[in-house]
Amino acid sequence: MKFLMNTGRTVNQGASVENKRSAAYNDETGTCFMHLFDMMELGVDDRENVRVTSPFGEVVLMVVSDEHLKPGTIFVPYGPYANHIIDGETHSTGMPDFKSTEVTIEPTDEARKSVYDLMADLGGLPYDH
Repeated sequence: MKFLMNTGRTVNQGASVENKRSAAYNDETGTCFMHLFDMMELGVDDRENVRVTSPFGEVVLMVVSDEHLKPGTIFVPYGPYANHIIDGETHSTGMPDFKSTEVTIEPTDEARKSVYDLMADLGGLPYDH
């Protein structure tokens, strides 16, 4: 299914941003928030994994229902997972487009990668876990 993805900050992300190595930060930034009706159409339940694919990359995220979202849209908190699927173009502003990225979402049994594995996929050097 096709969706429009927006990204931004969440309260839980802000509470754990001081420790980006924490499970809480990884869980929050590795979550795709979606309207329950869309989840029903996809055949996924809360805390299951979905593959989110954009023209710029793909990641596996945990899906969580959010009744405040409009059907057809998703929300992904800022962080390494969102950065993996947004356009790096900044239009000379120094800030990439974090809003309104078209994505395709499908259920998957694949496990969500760790932040370390995501960075390695981009050619980054692994650092101490």
